[in-house]
Amino acid sequence: MKRIKSWFAVRITVCLVLLAMGSACVLGNFVSVPWIRIATRNDVVNIGDSIYALTGGIHNYLQLFAWQTFRNYCVVGAYMQGASSLTSTDIETEYAIARSDSSNIKTIFMDGGGNEVLLPAILFDPYQCKTYPGHTLSATCTALINDGYVEHVNFLNQIGRDGVKNIIFLEYYHCKDGILGNLSTLNTAVDYGDTMIVKEVTNATAVNNYRVCVDPRPYINNSDILIDGVHPADSGSYKCASLIWPYLKSVL
Repeated sequence: MKRIKSWFAVRITVCLVLLAMGSACVLGNFVSVPWIRIATRNDVVNIGDSIYALTGGIHNYLQLFAWQTFRNYCVVGAYMQGASSLTSTDIETEYAIARSDSSNIKTIFMDGGGNEVLLPAILFDPYQCKTYPGHTLSATCTALINDGYVEHVNFLNQIGRDGVKNIIFLEYYHCKDGILGNLSTLNTAVDYGDTMIVKEVTNATAVNNYRVCVDPRPYINNSDILIDGVHPADSGSYKCASLIWPYLKSVL
């Protein structure tokens, strides 16, 4: 298990090293688990970033719980909207591709918005999202997180207008210090970002059946996170899937 954990952490570390060298525009897709474009439940779709896409553990556990398969289009490094430094495939594009494969989408489980904070912070922290003891979250980081609000609500409303009835949105858990740096300093930004996720999902009124946010922060411990400090280890994937499952089960 330690070798598996190290392998995933090394993969993402290599991506970030190449990112710093300016040569990583497609690596997000390369290190992501393979997409699932045909499933026993094509109407259930997973979109999001590397919390789902690096190991695929959350998705795999949910399929195991359900004894069914779900479509998966998640990409490491994905922003909600627009190209990140790791990939040109954002979460809105993931959804567009899923819809082009089959427009009969009733339920989406997802995450999003974390890389907009994480990727810049790992490199040079230009938005000052790292917060140290005795300091509050910077105005530049708050503005960065706020900037996506309208676009994110509009995207979720578009999903609803397309006929999606259910959104299950996994919020972000706290990071730990690891091989990618002192990422526990991002946890104040994580807390603020999660409050905005709740507002976005709450205000996505075009999704007219079931909207829920799943908060993993009380449950994910440092031992549940890979040595990179960000991504879920097997125990973390199991915990996140177990939190999502009651909501997903109720709409299957």
